Amino acid sequence: MNKLILGRYFPGESWLHQLDARAKMISVLLLIAMLFIADNWMAYLFLWMITLFIMHLSQVPFRTYVRGVKPMIWLILFTVILQVLFTSGSNVYIAWGPITISEYGLINGIFIFSRFVLIVFLSTVLTLTTKPIDLTDGINKLLSPLRFIKVPVDDISIMLSISLRFIPNLLDETQKVMDAQKARGTEFGQGSLFQQMKTLVPIFLPLFVSSLNRAEDMANMMDVKGYRSGIKRSAFRRIYWQKQDTWCLCSVCFIGVITVLLSG
Repeated sequence: MNKLILGRYFPGESWLHQLDARAKMISVLLLIAMLFIADNWMAYLFLWMITLFIMHLSQVPFRTYVRGVKPMIWLILFTVILQVLFTSGSNVYIAWGPITISEYGLINGIFIFSRFVLIVFLSTVLTLTTKPIDLTDGINKLLSPLRFIKVPVDDISIMLSISLRFIPNLLDETQKVMDAQKARGTEFGQGSLFQQMKTLVPIFLPLFVSSLNRAEDMANMMDVKGYRSGIKRSAFRRIYWQKQDTWCLCSVCFIGVITVLLSG
């Protein structure tokens, strides 16, 4: 649990750290959209190169990204295996009842694996190089046009910010509870599936109670500081769009054009 790095911030002075949060969020969304447009080897190889280059620009060690993917690798592999075993197509190698292993299924499995891993990498780059408070400001600015149709933009942005902020805390607390249960003799991953599910109950209950207590403390703290929903607020911190942010979006759009050409 403590190996998940989604939601954690890695302090640094790289070019990506200095970009506006809005530019980074839009760029990541566009790059993720390109992953669903790509449909051949050349397009995915190109997006792999771009993602690795972006990870290099963040000046975060590559092993940090690998550690972030490891806790989710089994879920990714499970999805890939389902795709390989139950997708029929040309050049069928094995056909046994509903199970079919074909060239088309194997290629799709590799593409899905690349898609999931690259999505994790790109999302991790965003959170590692952007402070939670900057994410809040960026989300607030991007959603600001929705205020005209009475959407509570401030409440949505602060909820997203709090969620991202407390993901690492929740994971760290989960690890502490698991260590405490191990010290009491609990063995995780042992026995039948039902027995393994029973060992998770002593983890979820303390986490549920502590999360409610933390939420109540957070609400009291915001109440004491004068936070009120639906009231127009001033901003102590202001974010400014710079030339480097425009260049970033132009580069991503150029990457999108190349991806579409390679996919076509």
